[in-house]
Amino acid sequence: MPAWLEINPSPNHKAPPDDHFVRSLESGQVLFFATPPIELPDADRDFLVAQRRGDSAVHKNVSYRPSTNILRGWSGSRETRERICSVLGAFSARARAFICAFLPAYAAGLQMDYTSFRPLEEAGRQLPLHKRNDFLHVDAFPSRPTRGGRILRFFVNLHPEKPRVWNVGQSFDSLAKQYAADAGLERIAGSRGGSMWRWLAFGRARYSAYDRFMLRFHDYMKENSAYQQSGEKTRLEFPPGSAWLAYTDGVPHAVLAGQHAIEQTFIIPPASLVAPEHAPIRVLESLAGHPLA
Repeated sequence: MPAWLEINPSPNHKAPPDDHFVRSLESGQVLFFATPPIELPDADRDFLVAQRRGDSAVHKNVSYRPSTNILRGWSGSRETRERICSVLGAFSARARAFICAFLPAYAAGLQMDYTSFRPLEEAGRQLPLHKRNDFLHVDAFPSRPTRGGRILRFFVNLHPEKPRVWNVGQSFDSLAKQYAADAGLERIAGSRGGSMWRWLAFGRARYSAYDRFMLRFHDYMKENSAYQQSGEKTRLEFPPGSAWLAYTDGVPHAVLAGQHAIEQTFIIPPASLVAPEHAPIRVLESLAGHPLA
């Protein structure tokens, strides 16, 4: 199966009736759009590309919460903050409308997560090991347990000249069969959660065994130098102005280079999935022999 599938959506952004695209996405392909399938006004694009930041040791990106209009990771002027919120909010709304039309199976259950802007060049960034983007990893959120929901992300490369470069790895099924046991699946699946997890869960929905394992798996992959050096990799280059969709909880990925990307994250609950057998939670439950959430 090729690492990406190029999509040329119809003007109304409707997916084929047989759910071909959503099944490809859920099975681990990246859906690639040579031009963004949503409107991106030139004024908004130019404004974001013109922004400069120097606190990369503190924040990996600028994040925006559409439901609360809260912006984090930016310390500029009030006027600039308000403009960034406006631009990211408009992008978020358009991205949601596109997903609901293009992948209608998700429309009823789709949950909005963060919008982010990534203004820094990825190549050569100096970050702590577990925060490095250039090592293959699958996504899991320390502050936002999904309890088996999938992490769907929609990206656009805003840079006028440079591609955004990824490596993507093997299927999650293959990855888990090879490494989940060594990463501690049996121990975590059989535990009720230690004091650290009880602390993390304070005031929030309790972290499931699935969430605990995925957080550990994220770190394990970055710590595993043998996997990083010899694991299966396919290089993908997303040209300026292109867009792509990926389930980043199931597609091992590393960001090698690129600057000025914008992204919207969605959480897709298990009940909305068309091919749930490909979901990481189902793959891991099959290996563990019992439910993880």
